[in-house]
Amino acid sequence: MSDLILAIDQGTTSTRAMVFDQAGEPRAVAQREFTQHYPKEGWVEHDAEEIWETTLLVCRQALQKVSAERAGEIACIGITNQRETTVVWDRESGKPIYNAIVWQDRRTADVCRALKGEGAEAEVTRATGLLLDPYFSATKVAWILDHVEGAREAAESGRLAFGTTDCFLLWRLTGGRVHATDATNASRTLLFNIHQQRWDDAMLERFRVPPALMPEVRDSAGDFGECESEILGRAIPVTGIAGDQQAAAIGQACFSPGMIKSTYGTGCFVVLNTGEDAVSSNNRMLTTVAYRVGGRVSYALEGSIFIAGAAVQWLRDGLKIIESAAETESMAASLESNRGVYLVPAFTGLGAPHWNPNARGALFGLTRDSGPAELSRAALESVCYQTLDLIEAMRSDSGGALETLRVDGGMVVNDWVMQFLADVTGLSVDRPRVTETTALGAAYLAGFGAGVFNSLEDISDHWQLERRFTPQIDPASRSALVKGWRRAVEKVNQDR
Repeated sequence: MSDLILAIDQGTTSTRAMVFDQAGEPRAVAQREFTQHYPKEGWVEHDAEEIWETTLLVCRQALQKVSAERAGEIACIGITNQRETTVVWDRESGKPIYNAIVWQDRRTADVCRALKGEGAEAEVTRATGLLLDPYFSATKVAWILDHVEGAREAAESGRLAFGTTDCFLLWRLTGGRVHATDATNASRTLLFNIHQQRWDDAMLERFRVPPALMPEVRDSAGDFGECESEILGRAIPVTGIAGDQQAAAIGQACFSPGMIKSTYGTGCFVVLNTGEDAVSSNNRMLTTVAYRVGGRVSYALEGSIFIAGAAVQWLRDGLKIIESAAETESMAASLESNRGVYLVPAFTGLGAPHWNPNARGALFGLTRDSGPAELSRAALESVCYQTLDLIEAMRSDSGGALETLRVDGGMVVNDWVMQFLADVTGLSVDRPRVTETTALGAAYLAGFGAGVFNSLEDISDHWQLERRFTPQIDPASRSALVKGWRRAVEKVNQDR
């Protein structure tokens, strides 16, 4: 029986555990949603204890399925996670001192605005590759320390620990023996110098984050300690960690400069591999760490869209005009056009390239005839238009010709969306046979760290195309559609 790899995919709305074999084939999966907390407008929180509980549950369920099938032995564990989401916990008890503040949370927008007003953004971008935005971890950490009684004093004395959710899960899995993260997650905090590959003293001071809080930063593949035997039945080494978007790029085998992927989950994230060059963006894209293996760093340009699949969830849970996301495909296809209806889903602000935390969602072009089909199509189209904005910015920054976009995530099973994406971007859109590439990337990293895979090229050999979508629309129609989108976004930005 071959060695198997357990991948923990700790996402924004659910936690998933998947078991993969050495060929990158999924052998078992378990998933559980957890509670979203919205204490105030623009605030988003998770209960980190609930995240831990769902992680245990799905891991045990996935392992039970593998055991029942006698599919093999778990060789190692990989972790991938919602990035930027911030947890601060007590080192003695392991208990969080406040709910996890989620990447979508906008409560520190005023802090970021004030820092921009002081002219701090250029310095921050030079060191971290990021922009001053509440999206990232640093201002969230400071908020917790300032609003939980006694927290700042406890942090400065070394009694507290900070981490993104990967770091928190690793702490729990190892019984508190390992306080570490990987370079991809570190690069999303506003506190990590991506050029020197260490926590930046100037950033820690600027954001008022005590160094004693910080985890060790390690390669994305390697030794992260062992899971305690009582948790999953035996001690299993954790040998790979990466933030979800970097993990998806690894799962898509985007190892060469110029390769680009887009993941469609709660949000949408486009990552362009730039190799050893940390390309500075002139279009407000992020410069980030794609992965670090063997001490060598590969960089990427990234564009982040806050709302993608979440727009469809809004149709289902907010407006209640659909019962399932799958319905939107036939509803969109039933219309010959969008009838001039555009949704700008800025429910938690606009991400790249606009970076407007104060923008809010809006519908344009409604008439008396507008109904569920028009709204569904507008929600799906909005994901593609936002991707186009990112693609055009990256094309300008990189100076390279972009021809093929590799896609993954829950929304890519929708053929209508994939064809519209190809039409709007003018790129070939490649959908892989295994679309859960975030978990797959974590498995690949863990397998590489444990010696199951010998090289990144070895991993690339496993990637398989399921279907390619090529542009079918005429240039005039494409131009008209994009022009309508741009007008809608401009209006939303004006109203901030």
